[in-house]
Amino acid sequence: MHPVAEAELRGKNADGIPFRAKPHHVHRTWARTFSSIPELYIQPETLAEVEKVVSLAQQCRRRIVTTGCGHSPSNITCTSSWMVNLDRFNKILSVDSETGTVSVESGIRLYTLCEELERHGLAMPNLGSINQQSIAGAISTGTHGSSVHHGLMSEDIISLKITLANGTTEFCSSDSNPDLFRAALLSLGALGIITEVTIRAVPAFTLKWKQTIDTDYKLFKSWPHDLWAQSDFVRVWWFPYTRRAVVWQGDKTTEPEQDPPVSYYDGALGYYVYHNLLYAAQFVPRILPWIEWFVFGMQYGFANGSTTTAIQPSRKALLMNCLYSQFVNEWAIPLHKGPEALRRLSSWLNHLTPDDPDYVPHNIPFSAKGLYVHAPVEVRVSDTSLTSNVRPYLDPTVEDGPTLYLNATLYRPYWRDPPCRDRYYEAFEWLMRDMGGRPHWAKNFETYRPDIEGMYGEKLETFRRIRDQVDPEGMFVGPWHRDRIMADLPGSKLELEEVEISRKKTAGGGLMMSGLV
Repeated sequence: MHPVAEAELRGKNADGIPFRAKPHHVHRTWARTFSSIPELYIQPETLAEVEKVVSLAQQCRRRIVTTGCGHSPSNITCTSSWMVNLDRFNKILSVDSETGTVSVESGIRLYTLCEELERHGLAMPNLGSINQQSIAGAISTGTHGSSVHHGLMSEDIISLKITLANGTTEFCSSDSNPDLFRAALLSLGALGIITEVTIRAVPAFTLKWKQTIDTDYKLFKSWPHDLWAQSDFVRVWWFPYTRRAVVWQGDKTTEPEQDPPVSYYDGALGYYVYHNLLYAAQFVPRILPWIEWFVFGMQYGFANGSTTTAIQPSRKALLMNCLYSQFVNEWAIPLHKGPEALRRLSSWLNHLTPDDPDYVPHNIPFSAKGLYVHAPVEVRVSDTSLTSNVRPYLDPTVEDGPTLYLNATLYRPYWRDPPCRDRYYEAFEWLMRDMGGRPHWAKNFETYRPDIEGMYGEKLETFRRIRDQVDPEGMFVGPWHRDRIMADLPGSKLELEEVEISRKKTAGGGLMMSGLV
């Protein structure tokens, strides 16, 4: 360890600003897909401490990774250098109930923020499927919900403050330093440490929601008409083997709250039945179609037309339970291409032939023989093209219309990787690229720099230019960034950039990463 860092750890901080760091911390993603042991794990509590961490890293020639809950299942937050966790940097700084303008420290988790907003009669305009992330982590990876009336969560960000590699903190907004703002709105942690976020909240609202299970034939038939516009929020789960779908729709209401019905299958019983069936399928994958029929029939109903309803505050209604450790591979494609994408995936997974009435040529150049996958595929929608805010340079959504997100989830029962993963994701990503898609930055995609450069073109070049200006030595750059968004030029490795030197399987599942600064 560098002498300067050792002195700080011993409490010899002449400036009086704490350096809240400890060695030997094991960092794991929420899904335990990746882990690493940073040299130092640092939890600052004030802006002065954040700026000090960056200045010390500059002196000690260390890379910095910023993390919150580690919900992204990729290796983007893995490091052998310095890890900054902002869980203690999580205060509400100001709330204007009249305008809905709220300023917060960047480490605040979304569940805490939503609870605080509710006390002031406010709510987030939109939420994703979970609320465990920090506000900074959510916007930095392009988190979205499921509504044609909303885009990425970043569309509601008024301004940011970000501590750069030189130790100074810069303010940016659509009017002040707009280039930095557009880069920082979806930064992938590669620009600096976001320290303050000002958001535009809305009056608190309640959602009356209904979910219905029916055939995917009806889903596709309603797709071009009223499927996505029928309610304020709509999301779908599609089951490829049973060819059914669950459509969830929620609308704002003033009716009194009403919790969803609870059956004996909800809770621990259903959780462990499903988990153990998934584990059994690790050894006998051919039972997965039966598991899909049984588990989701128990959960949603076996008969087409089965419905469930409830009335809940938005901060509860918009969430879902992730259940188990999982890989997630999500892509954004034009909304109108959704039926074609799902039908092609169905033809491939179900080995349909031209004689089958549901057959469409899938053209996927990989065999699905003997392949069985987990279900469902999560289907969501947004429309960032409607936003009045500036759009991030790395915004994966469609430029001039609504965007569909397809999320191929694979569970890891008892932390074990499913045997179908490599071939399924290889085929799924090929199909998504063929449909003109872009990957969700926070997920487990293995499409790399050459393809991503083709997807983003000049916008990626602009992002790189801004990134290089604020972090010329690569203090915030690691292997994940190099593989996907950094330029591939002779001598392009930066002085502080971290390079992966090894990865190995751990006893508890997942991969242990190690790197070299």
